[in-house]
Amino acid sequence: MAAMPKDLPANWNVKVEIEIPFHDVDVLEIAWHGHYAKYFEVARCKLFDQLDYNYPEMRDSGFAWPVIDMHIRYVQPLLFRQKVTVTAWVAEWENRLRIQYLITDSATGTRLTKGHTDQVAIKIPSKELLLASPSILLEKLGLDKSGAAKLDLVKSETAS
Repeated sequence: MAAMPKDLPANWNVKVEIEIPFHDVDVLEIAWHGHYAKYFEVARCKLFDQLDYNYPEMRDSGFAWPVIDMHIRYVQPLLFRQKVTVTAWVAEWENRLRIQYLITDSATGTRLTKGHTDQVAIKIPSKELLLASPSILLEKLGLDKSGAAKLDLVKSETAS
């Protein structure tokens, strides 16, 4: 997994702080590995809120976006009461929606976990899988139909 690009549009990434709760840990006070998907989901939903395209908006636009693949690399364990930051960002959008994740210790910045999820668009009424992302996703990302960023070019009279 590559690091988050520095030049991403501001609404293409999000950070969420989570304190690991007691009900997520085992007797050793280590978060059960299955809960990491939940932590990714919390960040992904906040990211989708920023894009004004969370699950209700997806449904209302006629598409379901199921997760078809998830990869998690457990670098260090998450511990009871540990405050962690889950960073999520849009990494791919042309043929699937890939969200990358990085979980770090909020106090030290130490990398604890990294991963990604892949989602694909499915037309709700017909259950047809789309091989390219629908235009509504491109619109929500601020892209034109070719996938290029829409830029507001301002001509300055003082430019030489």
